[in-house]
Amino acid sequence: MMTRISALLLALIFGSAVFAETCNVIVKRYGELPDGEAVQIYRLKNANGMIAEITNYGGIITRLTAPDRKGRQDDVVLGYSRLEDYLAATPYFGAIVGLYGNRIADGKFELEGESYQLTNNSEAGGVPVHLHGGTKGLDKVLWSGRPSVGKEAANLILNYVHPDGAEGYPGNVRIRVVYRLTNENELEVSYRATTEKVTIINLTHHSYFNLHGEGKGTPLDHLLMINAHHFTPITSNMVPTGELMPVKGTPFDFTSPVAPRDRIDEDHLQLKLGGGFDHNWVLRREGEGLELAATVYEPVSGRYMEVLTEEPGIQYYSGNFLDGSLVGKSGASYEYRSGFCLETQHYPDSPNHANFPSTTLKPGEIYKTRTVYRFSVR
Repeated sequence: MMTRISALLLALIFGSAVFAETCNVIVKRYGELPDGEAVQIYRLKNANGMIAEITNYGGIITRLTAPDRKGRQDDVVLGYSRLEDYLAATPYFGAIVGLYGNRIADGKFELEGESYQLTNNSEAGGVPVHLHGGTKGLDKVLWSGRPSVGKEAANLILNYVHPDGAEGYPGNVRIRVVYRLTNENELEVSYRATTEKVTIINLTHHSYFNLHGEGKGTPLDHLLMINAHHFTPITSNMVPTGELMPVKGTPFDFTSPVAPRDRIDEDHLQLKLGGGFDHNWVLRREGEGLELAATVYEPVSGRYMEVLTEEPGIQYYSGNFLDGSLVGKSGASYEYRSGFCLETQHYPDSPNHANFPSTTLKPGEIYKTRTVYRFSVR
């Protein structure tokens, strides 16, 4: 365990003083990849005692604590304690996903008159799709990590170059992701990317949340609000049809807080196609910059999470593919729908729908976007 003195020395290296009552960062070895490359884990802590543990393998958040009404910190994300478990099997627990988060039909798209074929690494309804960047997306690569500490936040800066042709994507794409754990109990995720060739990009974060605490009960009883009047309905391969469907009068209406368990088993074609909720909502936006996308409230603990983003959409995934076969860091089996995701994003399959916001990135342009997960109690 790193002492306070050594933590202070680490802070001085990064140009900031660290004391017990302020933000700090501790770096440890987490393991190694099969090729022998060392993997690190970074423990970010804010002045309120909130902790985020992040590994530079996949940019994965392995642990994230949040206080309840009594000030007790509980881990609120699913995941593992060992690198080996992430290497063996994971449904994207806590990872950065891309280059294109979510699905692209048959992995095919066109850019400036040229056709591209991405790796198809998933299928639904017997139809192949490209999912979350392919067989070796950003969730399965080793990022370079650099921590820093300021008065208001503990930070981790991750960098990676996605090589030209990897998984079928054109262009060397330089990516920077910054995690900030602030003294406002916010986990901010900011993304920046540039490319050498015209390409597509749609980065997001894939934590599975449970505000009861990891491995405790079901989040289907949380009260969820999604700031959207429309969603993008899907076909049998879970790819959008291209329509924008009103949520009013459907199980997809979360404009006022409601427990998903009260909606998820309704007789609705879209719920059958998704196996539950696994859809993109079209956010109501008034401008650019951060705006409220969703809120989640767990009444027993009092934990309240707000999701703010610069993105036009958000994917609410109710954990439909969890089946109890994966055992998490607390020793609990991750049962059906025992965690949920709120993935801020551009819409799935956008390159194949001209009416969707563009995900094209050209040389000379800068891809920039931010999402904030803000925690409080009520």
